[in-house]
Amino acid sequence: MRDFLPEDKARRERVLAVIRDRYRAHGFDEIETPVMEEYSRLHAGIGGDNEKLAYNVLKRGLDADAIAAAAGDPSQLTDLGLRYDLTVPLARFYATHRGQLPSVFRSIQIAPVWRAERPQKGRYRQFVQCDIDIIGDASSRAEAELIVATLDTLDALGLAGGSVRINDRRVLDWMLDSFGFDAAERPGVLITIDKLDKIGPAGVAAELRERGAAAQSVDAFESFLTRPMTMEYHPFGERQIRKLLPDAAPTDIVDHLVGIGEAVAASRPGIDGQPTEVPLVFDPFLVRGMGYYTGTIFELAHPSVDYSLGGGGRYDGMIGRFLGQDVPAAGFSIGFERIVDLVAAAQDDAPQAVVLVHDRDIPAGELLAHKAALVGGGARVRLETRTKNLKALLERAAADGYTAFATVSTGIPAGEVDLKPLA
Repeated sequence: MRDFLPEDKARRERVLAVIRDRYRAHGFDEIETPVMEEYSRLHAGIGGDNEKLAYNVLKRGLDADAIAAAAGDPSQLTDLGLRYDLTVPLARFYATHRGQLPSVFRSIQIAPVWRAERPQKGRYRQFVQCDIDIIGDASSRAEAELIVATLDTLDALGLAGGSVRINDRRVLDWMLDSFGFDAAERPGVLITIDKLDKIGPAGVAAELRERGAAAQSVDAFESFLTRPMTMEYHPFGERQIRKLLPDAAPTDIVDHLVGIGEAVAASRPGIDGQPTEVPLVFDPFLVRGMGYYTGTIFELAHPSVDYSLGGGGRYDGMIGRFLGQDVPAAGFSIGFERIVDLVAAAQDDAPQAVVLVHDRDIPAGELLAHKAALVGGGARVRLETRTKNLKALLERAAADGYTAFATVSTGIPAGEVDLKPLA
């Protein structure tokens, strides 16, 4: 968990303002949910490893006997917990307020979440997530809308050139079945496949054998991984998807993926009649570990970094746990903490940022009159008492984003100070 100095906080707010603006431009509406949810919801077996990282809140009024009687069972000691993501709270929110929401609900959630991570670079125990979700639309249009809005937001942040790796959890299940992996061993197999980018096909095959996976299945999978076309980059489309998958891939799943690609392509008209390459890459080995994904999954990539900048997918079964009937849902989350570090620092949006340097004996009324006149004109204004080292004072102001200064003497009419640029 971190503190943020004014300059860092200002940059974060600028980035958040752009994200909110682009999300709203695409028809999403912002909601807010409590930072705590019921323990039973956060530990319903749908949050994957994140459930193990949840901060749980002890029940009020517990005594030593009650704690001893729990015998280390957290569910007996806690009834609430800090949210570890924004998707579980959204599912509960929709189940609670469904009657007041449109049949297809497009939501924005931008808020902190908490996970008991081990301290290490890039892993924070409190961090901001920026989510957009579409609830009530089972068609490929939902995923396409999420992808288009996310890529537009990345462009608006000055990070053009982003792309989305896309897969489907049903493709993974079908592929593992086609190679003969038993259902009981698939969770471990998926964990290993998720390391493909780091350890390569040979490393994946070796680790699967170490895990005790069926030898015949591992041999078939290794042969598939080492095909020339398997690990090559391919533009997104039906022919490429079928080329990358083993024979007889499920037609309905492929059609859903193709529909996403066609919709995204239609949103990006070419120049002078030339088609624009769709910023999608089919990756049959994309896993994403959240237990609630039921269909399409995707991750946001950018050529400037070798890690993902966000991800999401379809989670049609989650809301039904709270509502009693399944409702189609899909979401995309931008990794705000990663993106904010990539966005170049910019000056404040105000036309001017002014420091008014004054002696100690200037009446407060005169100072505030000068300040009010400049603020009324759209400037950002800071009052600073003159020091012996004026140069150091002005250098600090410039570092804080101020662009001009003026020295204030008594008797000057409000707003008529002589502004000078800060070098």
